[in-house]
Amino acid sequence: MPAPAPVPTSSAHLALRHVDRRYPDRVVLRDVSLTVAPGARVALVGENGAGKTTLLRVAAGVDTPDGGSVTRPERIRLVHQVLPFDDAATVDDVLDDAVASARDVERELAAAADALAAAPPATERAAAHRYDVALAEATAAGVWSLDAEVERVVAGLGLSGVPRVRRVGELSGGQRTRLALASALVARPTALLLDEPTNHLDAAGADFLAAELRSWAGPVLFASHDRRFIEDVATRVADLDPDASDSSVTSHSGAFSDHLRARADARRRWEEQHAAEQQQLEVLRHEVAVGARDVMHTTDPKSEARAAKKFYSDRAATTIARRVRSARSRLEDLERTQVAAPPPLLRFAGFGPQRDRPAGEVLVALDDVGVTDRLARTSLTVRPDERLLLDGPNGSGKSTLIAVLVGSLAPDRGTRSASPGVRVGLLAQDVTWPDPAATSQQVYLRAVGEHAPPLVSTGLVSARDVDGPVGALSVGQQRRVALAVLVADPPDLLVLDEPTNHLSLGLAEELEAALVEFPGAVVLASHDRWLRERWTGRRVELTAPAAV
Repeated sequence: MPAPAPVPTSSAHLALRHVDRRYPDRVVLRDVSLTVAPGARVALVGENGAGKTTLLRVAAGVDTPDGGSVTRPERIRLVHQVLPFDDAATVDDVLDDAVASARDVERELAAAADALAAAPPATERAAAHRYDVALAEATAAGVWSLDAEVERVVAGLGLSGVPRVRRVGELSGGQRTRLALASALVARPTALLLDEPTNHLDAAGADFLAAELRSWAGPVLFASHDRRFIEDVATRVADLDPDASDSSVTSHSGAFSDHLRARADARRRWEEQHAAEQQQLEVLRHEVAVGARDVMHTTDPKSEARAAKKFYSDRAATTIARRVRSARSRLEDLERTQVAAPPPLLRFAGFGPQRDRPAGEVLVALDDVGVTDRLARTSLTVRPDERLLLDGPNGSGKSTLIAVLVGSLAPDRGTRSASPGVRVGLLAQDVTWPDPAATSQQVYLRAVGEHAPPLVSTGLVSARDVDGPVGALSVGQQRRVALAVLVADPPDLLVLDEPTNHLSLGLAEELEAALVEFPGAVVLASHDRWLRERWTGRRVELTAPAAV
């Protein structure tokens, strides 16, 4: 039975020291130490399942660690996907609750002012002190601009059009998320903890939230898959992915781009250390093997004619044996302490000669295609080595165009044509499987063929997920299986619909880097601002469909 964690104390800092959190089937956090100072904004990144949400819950006091301690400010707030309100509560109820403490301060200021005005000379000093304290607290709480502040935050997060009398149970998932954020911002806690705060925010809402956090005086700790948001907000990035060190958290100062550079440098050092150790292991193994043979040779029975040299032979054998013992000891130490090989980076398997296609060939052509109420008339040609980004607002038909492009949806007008033998691969937003009960390994081999390398060797699917039903995996894990199929047997045309959704930031970066080297054509649609800002290929602008 683990010892109870020490009772947390109050501080201006948020600090986790040697925190452990275990569940019956796995260890989620092990010896995690992290400090967030006032004014610091720390982004948590790492693979799905690395423990980001658990760490936020432990930091907020919602979850109790199995070991270690947490020091936190008295006023701390965690914003996650579930609003702590009954469905019958209204939007006004949520916002009123958020500013309740500020309203109390406002009432206390009014009462203190009345008491000072009515105070006799004997109690005037005490009444004046009470008023001074209340005035300072009211100034800090911004009570004079409270109503305007609520309106500003509500508008900034895109909630102005939601009636205040609407009940929480009637809100969409996106509206709930934005209301939770608005409630936290207007409550002005000392420390703010956010779990995927830009989910359901458009670019304007994300920019508004980023500006709010940049001016936040207290500690801010957040987990996000939004690379642009991390770049705009973070003063430090804390990575929960393992590296060559024994540390459970690798922390880098600066924004996301600084983190990427530091992570690349760390991987390079990891690779160099691993290569040097493997080379040293090879040398030591050779030294042990050759030295042992030399000892055997020098201690062979001597002929009578060479008996005079036995003394010198024995001395040589002793020296060699000493070197062998030393080499064996160093070998055993290095075999025990050597760093593991860095996980492989995402790479497409490459194309065989039979897939070489003429540079000017049209792989797929769409001629004036349209789908009623879903896709305006569009013409498009895709050639080898093409890089196309489908652009346009929500509702402009990007996913519909993708379905027509890959041949899974017949257009209501226009034609789709493809060159003979062209192979088109799709990474869909929502992955579906003909046989969800099949294991991930079975699904993979059926798609790629028995000649393919094992699924686990792709680095995309962990060993524990290989033999379980593919339909039981999380959305992110299922996308990894689908991506593994495309990586192992790349098509001529690779079509990606929101490719970075449900992927860790590290894997999203690897995928984008792999696409640069991909020898076939690529067509993708994405809301990922980081990906879109760095896109160097052609853009195809779609407009909302009218009558087709």
